[in-house]
Amino acid sequence: MELRPGRSSDADTLTALALRSKAHWGYDRAFLEGCRDELAVRPGDTAGGRAVVAEEDGRVLGFTTLAGEPPEGALAMMFVEPDTIGRGVGRLLFEHTTARARRLGFEALTIDADPNAEPFYRAMGAVRIGATPSGSIPGRELPLLRIAFGRNR
Repeated sequence: MELRPGRSSDADTLTALALRSKAHWGYDRAFLEGCRDELAVRPGDTAGGRAVVAEEDGRVLGFTTLAGEPPEGALAMMFVEPDTIGRGVGRLLFEHTTARARRLGFEALTIDADPNAEPFYRAMGAVRIGATPSGSIPGRELPLLRIAFGRNR
C-alpha cells in the first residue's frame, strides 16, 4: 500500500468511495442521497497537497482531506473502502494526515465524525468535545472530536 497526493482527476473516484464507505454503516438510500453533496469531492479539494490517497496495485483504498489554516484545522474527510476496513488503511491515512498537519503548523484538528467512526478516532487519540449539526441531514448531530498536537495537547 502506498500513499500519494490526491489529484484533481481523482474527484469522481473519491466521491464514489465516500458514498460506498458511508453506505457500509447501513444507511438507507434516502439518507445517502441526502449526504451526496456533502460527500462530494471537488477537484479543488485535492489542491495544495491537502488530500492524501491510499492506493494498492492501482486501486484506491481510502483518502483524507485536510481543511483550514494553522493553528486549528479539520480532518475534513476520511473514508476507506468497506472491504479494506481492518487492514490498517484508516490508521495509515490518519497518522500520515496528522503528521502532515503538524509539519504545516497545525496545533489541533477537529473531526465531525460519523457516529460509527467515533470509536476509531478516539482510539487514534481524539477526544470528544461536543456535537455538531450534520451538514446534510436536518436535526441530526454528529460527534465533534479534537486531536491536539504539541503544547495544546
